[in-house]
Amino acid sequence: MQRALLAGAIVAVVCPLIGVFLVLRRLALIADTLAHVALAGVALGLFAGAPPLAGALVVAVAGGVGIEALRARGHLSGEAALAVFLSGGLAVAVVLISLARGFTVDLFGYLFGSIATVQPADLRVMAGLGAVTTAVVLGLYKDFFAVTLDEEAARTSGMPVGALNTLLTVLTALVVVLSMRVVGILLVSALLVLPALAAMRVATSFRGTVVAAVAFALAAVLLGLVAAFYLDLAAGGAIVLVALGLFGVASLVGRPRTGGAPP
Repeated sequence: MQRALLAGAIVAVVCPLIGVFLVLRRLALIADTLAHVALAGVALGLFAGAPPLAGALVVAVAGGVGIEALRARGHLSGEAALAVFLSGGLAVAVVLISLARGFTVDLFGYLFGSIATVQPADLRVMAGLGAVTTAVVLGLYKDFFAVTLDEEAARTSGMPVGALNTLLTVLTALVVVLSMRVVGILLVSALLVLPALAAMRVATSFRGTVVAAVAFALAAVLLGLVAAFYLDLAAGGAIVLVALGLFGVASLVGRPRTGGAPP
């Protein structure tokens, strides 16, 4: 339970840092797309006898770079690029699973989360990835904010918009892989998106939105884990349901939003 709480806390801090930028840029579905791409990486790792986490990380990062390349060069619209990689990732995963003669216990753990089985080695990997992601986001906070606020203005001012977009997509892939053991591939996008949406209902500034999103995510993880422990529930599902409930409460008590980034 202690390791589960630590793993959950790491994910709860990192996910909103990326999720706020994704939601404000209307790229929330990229998290779900990369989760399906990561599933193909997990299946590849299990099929080849390699560490599933390594397979998911490599494939998810490659998928993220591919999505941004197609979108940036104008070959496909953003939604079309996401659809291509989502369906392709799922198809590759299904084929590899069928070649491996069906689902395995390990694969189910990655699909739905297995935070109670997190080992010290897993915690070290999660802490390392989380530290790298947090350091990059905080170090480039102003740049990411400028691109999120007005991409064209940022490009006109000479900022490397293409590189920043690719980096944000790669960081999203890292966060997706980081979160798999906590909530599972099928629910990981919810932990990226729901705390950010809840924060936008109550915060009045961009910085306040980020802080509130982290607070909502930490509350969802803590309450979800406690509920899962005492009620014998699936931890990943419990965490997401709590996050959904917090979003509902924030929607009731917060001010209505008309869209766009908080000032």
